[in-house]
Amino acid sequence: MSRTTSAKKSETSNEISVVVSEDRIPPRERIVSTASELFRERGIRGIGVDAIADAALTNKMTLYRHFGSKDELVCETLRRASEKAGAIWHDLEVAYPGNPRAQLYAWVETRAQCLNGEPAGCDLANAAIELKGEGHPAHEMIERHKAEQRDRLAALCSAAGAREAELLADTLTLLLEGARVTRQAMGTANCCGHFAKACNAAIASFA
Repeated sequence: MSRTTSAKKSETSNEISVVVSEDRIPPRERIVSTASELFRERGIRGIGVDAIADAALTNKMTLYRHFGSKDELVCETLRRASEKAGAIWHDLEVAYPGNPRAQLYAWVETRAQCLNGEPAGCDLANAAIELKGEGHPAHEMIERHKAEQRDRLAALCSAAGAREAELLADTLTLLLEGARVTRQAMGTANCCGHFAKACNAAIASFA
């Protein structure tokens, strides 16, 4: 057998393997994960259900069987983004049990790492801006998520013994959301790169 023939067979096998692997993922999961990526890359209004279905290796009929509308699909992608973001609190408690101050500083480091790993920014914040004024059902979910994250941070600040824990939580929240926007406009080499240092200075000032 020639090397060319062998290489072609290898490429075909790899392609078949990818298709088989993707086929094993339930259609609903493929649709949600694909939609999340496409919304992040092109914006919610920049991609239609036909393109989402094609990219998820399914069809529009199957998509609508799982989601009654595109709005419903948008809400599901954001719900999962919210769950993923909310997992930080459990991770902090596991890593630093009974040590809220260490958890607070770890929150800063974790958020700083996430900033570097969020080239497209926060999915929920981006959706809130893109869907502004449209009465989209996702708005309530986004508002609830952001409020819950801020309240959890305030509780952690209080447990860590910070003075004016509510104000510190607001300060850290504003630094985080501001850093996300700044990263989009200026990259990580500018003031966004000082996020952790600014947060730690704020925490120290409320000690």
